[in-house]
Amino acid sequence: MEITPKLELFGLTFDVTVIIGSLLAAIIVFVITIMATRRLAMKPGKLQAGLEMLVDLARGMARMGHDHKNAERYIAFTFTLFLFILVANQIGVISLVTSDHHTEVPALQVTQETMKESNAHGVVWLKSPTADMNVTFSMAFAIAIVGAIIGISRNGLGKFLKVRYATPMGLLHLVEAISNPVTHAMRLWANIFAGEVLISILLQGITSGLAGLPLSIALMAWMGFSLFVGVMQAYIFTVLANVYMGQKIYLDHH
Repeated sequence: MEITPKLELFGLTFDVTVIIGSLLAAIIVFVITIMATRRLAMKPGKLQAGLEMLVDLARGMARMGHDHKNAERYIAFTFTLFLFILVANQIGVISLVTSDHHTEVPALQVTQETMKESNAHGVVWLKSPTADMNVTFSMAFAIAIVGAIIGISRNGLGKFLKVRYATPMGLLHLVEAISNPVTHAMRLWANIFAGEVLISILLQGITSGLAGLPLSIALMAWMGFSLFVGVMQAYIFTVLANVYMGQKIYLDHH
């Protein structure tokens, strides 16, 4: 296994790979959208056409959780969430950056001692931020909280509590309030994390000279599958985000 560099600030521990990966994903999304929209034309180029297809996809995903009248309000949120997760999922597949066990950066808790304690074979410097449980749980619970806030502002606190919890289904809704964001986060994290773990194992096998050609073929096949999984998980996470929000917002429909 590998360890990741960590930074201590104000009594909190920050994973440097998560920070780098998240910033990189955000920058890539920003650059793509700016490049695609800076010269909008009636006859779109390839980049603009691709972006318009993603907007249409986002509209379809938004309509899975919101009615057609209200779905337009959530297209920007849906588009941004989907594109960020899509890019974030692929970072570790395309450019999983590691260094060997001889690397030491004491300021980031990367020393021979910490690697020995963790039985680490190397240091991971760049991976998919969605392969970290803290990232997926933060997103899932943030979505749940925002959905509840919008639901309360739309219906009023009294109606929200009455419809959601003061009914025979109230206990079920209470369980859902916890279980939905947990499963929402776990599904994305588990798929991306497992994919990168296997990529790391295959890379170690190749670099050690163990059955290089078969492992290289297996690595290429798995990377292709991981890219597909990354797309599907971004789609599923975004759809469920809209569905879970819709359950809290449109009380008359649920």
